[in-house]
Amino acid sequence: MKKHILSLLLLLLAPCLAAAQNFEEYFSDSTLRLDYIFAGDYRQQHIYVDQLAMSPRWYGRRSRLDEVPLKGNGSITVSDQESGKVIYRHSFSTLFQEWLSTAEAKTTAKSFENVFLIPYPKHSVTISVELRDYHEQPMAIMQHDVDPSDILIRRLTPKASYVTLQQAADTTHCIHIAYVAEGYTEEQMNQFLEDCRVANESLFSHEPFKSMRQRFNIVALLSASKDSDVSQPGKGIWLDTALDSHFDTFYSERYLTTLHLKQLHDLLAGAPYEHIIVLANTAHYGGGGIYNSYNLSYTRGSQFRPVVVHEFGHSFGGLGDEYPYGDDDPMYFSDTEPWEPNLTTHPENPKWQDLINQGKASVIEGGGYLSKGVWRAQENCRMRTNEHPDFCPVCQQALTRLIDFYTK
Repeated sequence: MKKHILSLLLLLLAPCLAAAQNFEEYFSDSTLRLDYIFAGDYRQQHIYVDQLAMSPRWYGRRSRLDEVPLKGNGSITVSDQESGKVIYRHSFSTLFQEWLSTAEAKTTAKSFENVFLIPYPKHSVTISVELRDYHEQPMAIMQHDVDPSDILIRRLTPKASYVTLQQAADTTHCIHIAYVAEGYTEEQMNQFLEDCRVANESLFSHEPFKSMRQRFNIVALLSASKDSDVSQPGKGIWLDTALDSHFDTFYSERYLTTLHLKQLHDLLAGAPYEHIIVLANTAHYGGGGIYNSYNLSYTRGSQFRPVVVHEFGHSFGGLGDEYPYGDDDPMYFSDTEPWEPNLTTHPENPKWQDLINQGKASVIEGGGYLSKGVWRAQENCRMRTNEHPDFCPVCQQALTRLIDFYTK
């Protein structure tokens, strides 16, 4: 009888044990940081290895390692060199791919920094990085080998201290988020921490984050700037800040980003993080969010709370904008279903049909910046307007699935 019970327990625990053993077979509890340069113009794109670095502890997922929850606009695939087995995958989007649709990309070649984190391999691996266009066709692919004993892999040391704002119920199976200070001087760190608390309470007042709050571990990085506020090139204002972020990205006045991703991750070295929320100490309205890269939001205005939540919908959830903005330079086409879970170009067969059957959603034209050809699930949503209080049912479902992907 005892043997029977033990066998039954082992059978029930097998999926969990397999996931844990799989991670330990191929990876150590450390992080390999991959720095790349994405470069080119709208005609031709290239990927270059810039630098590799190591930091202690791994703060990402330890199961479902060879899966991605969303396609994104790019992917990293890590394969064991000896067996050829895929042992880790990661998806992302980048400012570089967005820039390729601008007028500047038609006349000028530029380069963009990109940084990705993977668990530190125990044995030599082959890493493949792929960028895809808006039709999901590869436009640049690069492979390189990594020997984990390579003496030129830089060892990272902590640059800034952090404060724990919220501890997860299980810190080994949770989602690690770090708030980063931008445009706050040393004397303004108390204000930064208060802004972090406001942002945090705003985020976790929304479902499904509210119900799943115990699965998030959150810290605030005390990254001081020499100057207060952030740069506004359109007004001729250039400041010395921790991340050198600025408005007027791609000449759009409200688009606030940083191009210095190595600088960002250097500051975060030693902190527990995978997802990043940058808070900018400015009253000028704006922000930006890039899937699996970072979320950047202004703080000194009445729209701070909805903006930081909306941008986290982009950076963490991979959610698309549900509003029409302008029908020039489209990002969505009838021959390609958007990877974003809350948009569709096939209204006859939307990916949220289950919610339509339950009477919770519908199909409404207009979204992804376009008035025609893209459909959303509800008249209004946090991903459409700042004034709407909630994520729509489709966005909530997508976020729930994503949180489960990272933590179960």
